[in-house]
Formats: sequence, C-alpha cells, structure tokens
Amino acid sequence: MPCVAQFGIIDEFKKDKDYSNYEPEKYHCIAIDDDILNDWWRQLILIKTYFHCYNRQEFALARWGVTLIPPESLESFYNIVATDQRSKSSKELTDLMILLRKTISENKYVIHYGV
Repeated sequence: MPCVAQFGIIDEFKKDKDYSNYEPEKYHCIAIDDDILNDWWRQLILIKTYFHCYNRQEFALARWGVTLIPPESLESFYNIVATDQRSKSSKELTDLMILLRKTISENKYVIHYGV
C-alpha cells in the first residue's frame, strides 16, 4: 500500500490545543499519495504552517507528523494543487481542491497528517 498524506478540516480551531493525536476520522480526512508532495516541495516551503500546535510556527508540511495550515495559507496551497497537471484527472487531487475551497470559504484551518 502506498504511503498517504491525509487532509481534513478543523471545525473549531483551538490555539492552545496540541493536535499531535492521530484522528483522521474526527476531521473527515481525505488521502492523497504522499509522493505527490515531493513534486510540490519547492512551493510548499513558502507556505506558513504550524507543526502539531499553534505555538510551533513553521513552513511547508510535517511529512511524518501533524501540520496545521492556517486560513491565510490555504489559497497558496490550493494554487499549488490546482496547477498540477494531475489535478485534471486525479480524483484524490480533485477531492483535495474541493476540501481546500470549502475550508477557504469557511475561514477554517486544515489539518494534515503525514505518513
């Protein structure tokens, strides 16, 4: 089975919470092949994120941990996915774009679980 990265929506983000626990069902996560992230890495490192909790500001994604992607970074992340040629034919990337559009419109955080 290929390694997957999972993305979900945090309905009620709490700045003082540690999101380290693996709870993909809680956030209704969708999965994409983790290898795709390698192709996006040069762009991902420009996106502000947080690792595990709000007080650990970083950039890009925690490949083997939990990343919190704030609302102000979602449009940039969406653009990375949307400009990938595979997004036109990949159900998993289409699902990710739908999730990101929904999250952007609701001004929420995305949670990412690495492999």
